[in-house]
Amino acid sequence: MSAIRNIWIVFKREISSHFSSMLAYVFIAIFVGLSTSLAFLFGRFFQAQEASLENSFFVFHPWLFMILGPAIGMRLWADEHRLGTIELLLTMPVKAWHAITGKYLASCAVVAAALAMTFLMVVMVGRLGEPDYGVIWASYFGSFLVGCSCLAITCAVSAFTRSLVACLVISVSICFGLVVLGIPDTVRFLSQNVGNTLAEAARSLSITGNYFDIVTGMVRAKAVVFYASLIGFCLFLTSVVIRTKRS
Repeated sequence: MSAIRNIWIVFKREISSHFSSMLAYVFIAIFVGLSTSLAFLFGRFFQAQEASLENSFFVFHPWLFMILGPAIGMRLWADEHRLGTIELLLTMPVKAWHAITGKYLASCAVVAAALAMTFLMVVMVGRLGEPDYGVIWASYFGSFLVGCSCLAITCAVSAFTRSLVACLVISVSICFGLVVLGIPDTVRFLSQNVGNTLAEAARSLSITGNYFDIVTGMVRAKAVVFYASLIGFCLFLTSVVIRTKRS
């Protein structure tokens, strides 16, 4: 119970920091604005004439989280290093993994809030036809996993550096690589040049390859395990770095 209490304390501290600095509001506004604009301008939402959000709305989410995830997560530890508050935080009777989990979950809550604010797209597609809501909710779940994965990557990078700019650039670069690795054009290129086996392996290790499976309504265990493993590894790496600095 003490672990849960400590995580809750850190979570409240971090979520308050997000919203008191307006960072969360800006993130939510940008995500909602860009995701809906892309759906109408480039996703051809109305021209498609189908009650679906798969190809017009959700297809852009990995590209948005690739940038916005690091933007919201770069402060997780880099700010603590820069302001010198990490020493104060780690001298409190809170274990490193309590602090890491609390801070990470607070950022995930911001991602969840941003996705929830796009509910008007669901209402709109419901008015236009009879969509498969199971696929829509699965797509939201997949989008949330992508956002959380980008945050976990940024969390690990943030533990290494006190520079917000360096954290942002490195995190975006890593997320970009994991996004591009699974898009159809990349998979097709790899399949033609290095073989289907390596192409499929690259797709299975990418953020987008597993995401596109979920968006089609196929929430497979291997996809969930992939995201859980990626997030777990990044948080474990963060804990190693933080414990090293604590000692």
